[in-house]
Amino acid sequence: MELAESIAKEGPHADLMLIDCLTLWLSNMMLAYEDQKPIDERIERLCAVLRDPPCPVVLVSNEVGAGIVPENSLARRFRDIVGWTNQQVAAACRQVIWMVAGLPVPIKPMAVNPGMDKQGN
Repeated sequence: MELAESIAKEGPHADLMLIDCLTLWLSNMMLAYEDQKPIDERIERLCAVLRDPPCPVVLVSNEVGAGIVPENSLARRFRDIVGWTNQQVAAACRQVIWMVAGLPVPIKPMAVNPGMDKQGN
């Protein structure tokens, strides 16, 4: 549940961190908290650490808003929270790739700064 804190603590000792998946993380938080505030706070902390991560971080999330509108309010709330979180995390990350049928579709290509190689080093 304390994903940002785990990345900050373990990242300096890692070559790469794979977070699989944000959707399950959000589901666990929805079960733990009835109020939206602690969920929003954890999302904000995650985005803050992703803006300057201690190591490369790969995050996996599901796209749950591309289908029909869910019938019940809990499913609609879940869809909305996942969509909002995906937007916030994408804004915090340097690169976003949408995988469709195993094919990478660049949504936000990694910008190469002067003096950096293509891997961001």
